[in-house]
Amino acid sequence: MPFLLPKKVTQENALLLQKEGLLNSPSLRLIDCSELKDFDSTVLTVLLAWQKKLLADGQSISVEHAPEKLKVLAGVYGVNALLGL
Repeated sequence: MPFLLPKKVTQENALLLQKEGLLNSPSLRLIDCSELKDFDSTVLTVLLAWQKKLLADGQSISVEHAPEKLKVLAGVYGVNALLGL
């Protein structure tokens, strides 16, 4: 079952979301971004923290339904390959 990102991921909720994901790390292998609409670069921090955890466990993250803005943002920060975007 994929981990569904909420509609909004900003500094206001990023740390809580990151912790929630780490507590549910088996579901982090597949991240569903279909609801994600309102976000800033902190979403990348969250995704990279999850990726780091999974890599330590010998797994990797897969992001599906990523909005174009997320792909562009990841490209600007040079982390698109790390996140499979």
